[in-house]
Amino acid sequence: MPRIDLPAGPVDYTDTGGDGPVLVFAHGLLMNETLWRSVIPLLQRDYRCIAPTLPLGAHRTPMRPDADLSQLGVARILADVLDALDLTDATVILNDWGGGQFLVSDGRADRVGRLVLASCEAFDNFPPRPARPAVALCRVPGGTRLFLGLLGTRVVRHDKRAWGGLSKAGIPDGVLDDWFAPATRSADIRRDLRKFCVGTPTRSTLLEWASRLSTFDRPVLVVWATEDRMMPPAHAQRLEQLFPNARRVQIDDSWTLLPVDQPHRFVDALRDFVPLA
Repeated sequence: MPRIDLPAGPVDYTDTGGDGPVLVFAHGLLMNETLWRSVIPLLQRDYRCIAPTLPLGAHRTPMRPDADLSQLGVARILADVLDALDLTDATVILNDWGGGQFLVSDGRADRVGRLVLASCEAFDNFPPRPARPAVALCRVPGGTRLFLGLLGTRVVRHDKRAWGGLSKAGIPDGVLDDWFAPATRSADIRRDLRKFCVGTPTRSTLLEWASRLSTFDRPVLVVWATEDRMMPPAHAQRLEQLFPNARRVQIDDSWTLLPVDQPHRFVDALRDFVPLA
């Protein structure tokens, strides 16, 4: 897997190559590029698909000890990926983690031609309410290791009131093993995970950043699962109204992880939104 050496540290990524429109896929906490394993194969013939593994706990190599891994810091790492790959007019696609919106708030969206917000964190829903006990656990000594230990149990992995609430179809244990292994085995990656988990700003700061999103006048697609258990469906309408050039698509029979639960319908929405040259 290719790797970019950024100021914050190394970032692995997949890149299908090609001359088609560029799609950049981001992922959520304790996930990696395989979140998009059912989506990218349906698009790679016509689009250049790039999926970085951001430092959200499932990254395979630790970041530098002084790296800023707050919400804004990780958004800046995503912007650095776009810079390092010299991408222009890229479509940035967010699912679960919504911090990529802060490229706009931070003035780093010059390489973004389109934005896709797919059942992701927004406004003051950082982290989503069901995830807040786990984030609180990471604030206490030894809490991050305990959190990862709980993720090794079936009840936390698959119960709809816990991690299992992300996907209606269910995430295979083999995929979860891959996502959780780096932080389970590496103290340095647990350090990175903890920095992100405790790096969310105050509610007033989040809402102030959200107010700046209206400055993004390029096309925005808001794709939301009507049965989402983590990201309030009402946020989809608020986002559509906030951006000056946005449209909304609702997808039934899915929870937060649309690329897992409804990959074909998600791909249809992307193809309709991002025209081929």
